[in-house]
Amino acid sequence: MKTIAGILAATALTSVSAHAADLEVTHWWTSGGEAAAVAEFAKAFNEGTEHNWVDGAIAGSGGTARPIIVSRILGGDPMGATQLNHGRQAEELVEAGLMMDLTEIAEAEGWKDVVNPPSLLDACTLDGRIYCAPINIHSWQWMWLSHKAYEDAGLDVPQNWDEFVASAPQLAEAGKIPLAVGGQAWQSNGAFGVMSIAIAGIDAWTDVFVNKNEETVMGPEYTKVFEAAAVARELSKDTKVQDWNQATNLVITGQAGAQIMGDWAQGEFAVAGQVAGEDYTCLPGLGANEVIDTGGDAFYFPVNDDPEITAAQKELASILMSKEAQVAFNLKKGSLPVRGDVDLSAANDCMKKGLKILADGGTVPSGDMALSRDILDELEDLLTEFWSDHSYSPEDAQKAYAEIISRAE
Repeated sequence: MKTIAGILAATALTSVSAHAADLEVTHWWTSGGEAAAVAEFAKAFNEGTEHNWVDGAIAGSGGTARPIIVSRILGGDPMGATQLNHGRQAEELVEAGLMMDLTEIAEAEGWKDVVNPPSLLDACTLDGRIYCAPINIHSWQWMWLSHKAYEDAGLDVPQNWDEFVASAPQLAEAGKIPLAVGGQAWQSNGAFGVMSIAIAGIDAWTDVFVNKNEETVMGPEYTKVFEAAAVARELSKDTKVQDWNQATNLVITGQAGAQIMGDWAQGEFAVAGQVAGEDYTCLPGLGANEVIDTGGDAFYFPVNDDPEITAAQKELASILMSKEAQVAFNLKKGSLPVRGDVDLSAANDCMKKGLKILADGGTVPSGDMALSRDILDELEDLLTEFWSDHSYSPEDAQKAYAEIISRAE
């Protein structure tokens, strides 16, 4: 004869199985390396819970995906979970009460004790409450160079920006594109950001992005940045591809000498079977100013009135922050884990460079954390115009940039 406790336990078990949820997860990870990485999260969720990951990949960049994601949430058709970048992208949605509060989970699992640097969790926090799970550290501050391209041109692989610029004429003579930059606005904008830190220096960049000092934009340090950007604009004019991973492929195949791109490019090199230090070289801070910015991705969980979905959301938040999922995802993504207590002995040479810089404290916040989305969009529009219009002088672009910064809050 079954006891009442046994009946209740059986009922509870049946209830859990019956209440498994299909959880739609939206993101913009669609390249080969990105797809391989996000599949690790899906696998961990499907195997570790009774629920089912429903992949909601949105083709294109974050600039394409974010308006779709926000529109769905505001329109009453929220997904179960969604990728956004660290920073202020979800601030208004959180303030409107449309994002799940994860504070209880974060406190129970000690996220504050393991997330490194702490600014990543701070970026998820509003009024003392935690609203997202940071999952990686992505840094823009990298330049990737093709060994094949330089071997074909009879050149040594450059070790800094100045050596790269000096090598460009001989690369071009060998039929190579010196610098691969895809046609999407965020790519030229990101490359400019990397040059800003590498050439103007950390102090000048911080004064512009954190202190919003337009006078520094008009100073000599930033004059050098705009002059370098004009050179980069010329060196990349023959790229003729749109997507960032297509530009990365030009480096992988030796058609281009280099690309300024975030560490997510490593995923593409890995899928192509290339080995860091043998097939390609990575230069943090363009080899001039070794630093990484602590941007990256976080998952938010829109509020809904379905208790089954809510339960699945909480389980996914926990899994995303687990040691196992952090390692599996980031090794394939090329990013660094947000947990400072995981084993990354399998990391390649470039990831180890990033880990050392992180350990040494060589970090700056990302622009997404420092400036509002409206200001960032204005800067992106300006730099897109500058990059595409070779008659747009560095001096005029510098003045326009300073004017936008003067209005930043």
